[in-house]
Amino acid sequence: MSTAPTLAIGLGCRHGCSASTLQALLEQSLLVHRIELKTINGLASIDGKKAEPGLLELARRLGLPLTFFSAAELAPYETRLSHRSSRAFEQTGCHGVAESAALALAEQLGQAPASLLISRQTHPQATFALAWAGENPR
Repeated sequence: MSTAPTLAIGLGCRHGCSASTLQALLEQSLLVHRIELKTINGLASIDGKKAEPGLLELARRLGLPLTFFSAAELAPYETRLSHRSSRAFEQTGCHGVAESAALALAEQLGQAPASLLISRQTHPQATFALAWAGENPR
């Protein structure tokens, strides 16, 4: 019997990015890839965003747990990123917040190696990525 894959969303955002902006990016990305929101297991970002109102509000709106990782916890994922941003590294100590956070959370929740299902999607205010662990969702 197969089990459902663990799906984790990683988000990066600029200070002051609204929950509505984050939600629009998330919903648009899921729609394009035909993934239902109800299959998502959690949201993640970097610990420097713990007090970011938009992220906190988005988690409340969607009823999903929001996990934060330190730059050191996200660093091992650098080689698996589709894009490495020197600007993100200067600001956070991480070369890619959304993808790294998605991979870290999918592995933590799924207790298995994770892969990117949706690589970095961008908006002027935010980034989004989706990773999975366990059974291949496709």
